[in-house]
Amino acid sequence: MTGYVLLLRGVNLGGGTALSMPDLKTVLTGLGYTGVTTVLRSGNAVFEAERAPEPAVIEAALAAGVGLRTRCLVRTEAQLRAVVDGHPFRDVADNGSRMQVYFLESNPTPAQLAEHDPVALDPDRVRVGDHAIYQWCPDGISTAPALLPLLDRKWKILGTARNWNTTTRLLGLLAQRPTA
Repeated sequence: MTGYVLLLRGVNLGGGTALSMPDLKTVLTGLGYTGVTTVLRSGNAVFEAERAPEPAVIEAALAAGVGLRTRCLVRTEAQLRAVVDGHPFRDVADNGSRMQVYFLESNPTPAQLAEHDPVALDPDRVRVGDHAIYQWCPDGISTAPALLPLLDRKWKILGTARNWNTTTRLLGLLAQRPTA
């Protein structure tokens, strides 16, 4: 069995995206995933599966099972570890709640990067990685340039953000899984 992390977009941040974590666990277990553990209330889960989960299947099960329409990203332990290992601000980012990672469904094309470069929004604090954008927000996330509108409107790439504390916690949970 392979361990995966599920990242739901925009859950429990307000409005119509409420989801209880027991409901999320029920939906994932109903899809045949095992060892399901939810993390925080923001739509994070760690689980095991025999084959790679399809995000569209999870999205459809959430819509059918609990009436939630949202998008999701799934990452393996190796993929999440690569994001953590690729942290470009480790020398200055001293507060995990102010370090943001935008997980991307796909990488931007060179043309997308040339036309709409997120680094240009904050050259000292934004870097593009593999399937991720890193943003150091020393004055707080709410005062930093917003990157999700760039992803949605300009690149048309699905993305969802997590702070560094959550990202490393998810990786830790994946790493603690018993190996077969």
